[in-house]
Amino acid sequence: MERNVYDVLTERGFIEQATHPDDIRELLGKEKVTFYIGFDPTADSLHVGHYIQFMVMQYMQKYGHRPIFLAGGGTGMIGDPSGRSDMRRVMTIEQIDSNVERFKAQASRFVDFSDGKALMLNNAEWLRDLNYIEFLRDYGAHFSINRMINAECYKSRLEQGLTFLEFNYMIMQSYDFLHLYRHYDCKLQFGGNDQWSNIIGGVELVRRADQGEAFGLTFKLLTNSEGKKMGKTANGAVWLDPEKMKPFDFYQYWRNVDDKDVRNCLCLLTFLPMDEVERLASLEGAEINKAKEVLAYEVTKNVHGMEAAEEAQKAARALFAGASQAGSIPTTDMTSADFAGDGVGLLNLLKQVGLTSTTSEGRRLVEQNGISLNENPVSDVHYAVTTADFVDKQLKIRKGKKKFHIIQLTD
Repeated sequence: MERNVYDVLTERGFIEQATHPDDIRELLGKEKVTFYIGFDPTADSLHVGHYIQFMVMQYMQKYGHRPIFLAGGGTGMIGDPSGRSDMRRVMTIEQIDSNVERFKAQASRFVDFSDGKALMLNNAEWLRDLNYIEFLRDYGAHFSINRMINAECYKSRLEQGLTFLEFNYMIMQSYDFLHLYRHYDCKLQFGGNDQWSNIIGGVELVRRADQGEAFGLTFKLLTNSEGKKMGKTANGAVWLDPEKMKPFDFYQYWRNVDDKDVRNCLCLLTFLPMDEVERLASLEGAEINKAKEVLAYEVTKNVHGMEAAEEAQKAARALFAGASQAGSIPTTDMTSADFAGDGVGLLNLLKQVGLTSTTSEGRRLVEQNGISLNENPVSDVHYAVTTADFVDKQLKIRKGKKKFHIIQLTD
């Protein structure tokens, strides 16, 4: 059986759910397929959670398929309730349009849009001017209220109070698929695993309204070995915009991932061959740090370019060497119980290990971005340190450029 991109995505662990697995694999093996992934402009930059989708787009493009990058200038006016316990903040049209333009610029770094190899569209083009009565009459009959309220994307919102505004989101996203099917022969919709209900809605609308051939597929969210979402730091999301997160800090985030997460990150976030992934992931003890260096370099290179990756790697090595000069870094032994509950306030911890003498000194350092935890800068003076901040039972606190202190968990 000839290998196709579906096998590659399966082997690397991308695929979580598919509406028709065998049919999708056959389709991808016999023809050039147009597929789409939607990105609602909820911020002024894409983050590493979106990067999984770009990895998929790049793999698909390598095998001759055509991606549609769909910016949600229309759906973003409502906001997707999927995976949320509260209603999204309603943004102005100006904010939405500004974010869309920034998303488009970032997408161009990952996907080849030249010569029709990929399309960049904005659903504001067909959603903002819809006639609501005609839309309800033509497509409302294809959606069962009973099925919609049982969908995963609405369950958590039902307890808090699901607004009718949000209830329209699934129908609008489903209509996106129908529009793309009719105008661009788009047969596949991809998305994160939290989009499964919405994707099923689109597949069923295409099949019911036009008796069309349509399929859906979701990818795993980027999570750690404990099932928690990755891509968060003390300062918020791991952004793809170098102005929101410097390439060095981006590099350090991946350099400091937990040992147990190295293989998954290498599979999902790099283009390294699987035999090399397995070799790196099999390293043990201190050797696993070599794999983390490769991971950090490869992801930074893919997102920010080779030059930025090399500079970040050199800076990280120099920083580590500087910290290691003149003997070992001062270390304090503590236990997990010390960080139980809500954790330990950062300002108190700095005093406790002798990095600051007063709370006001610590506050000033934090406000001036002079404190980093495992090379992740912290700017929140109310930040509480928990065991989640530790990597391999170690927390390296950096004060300024050259002063370090390590907290070692002894249990």
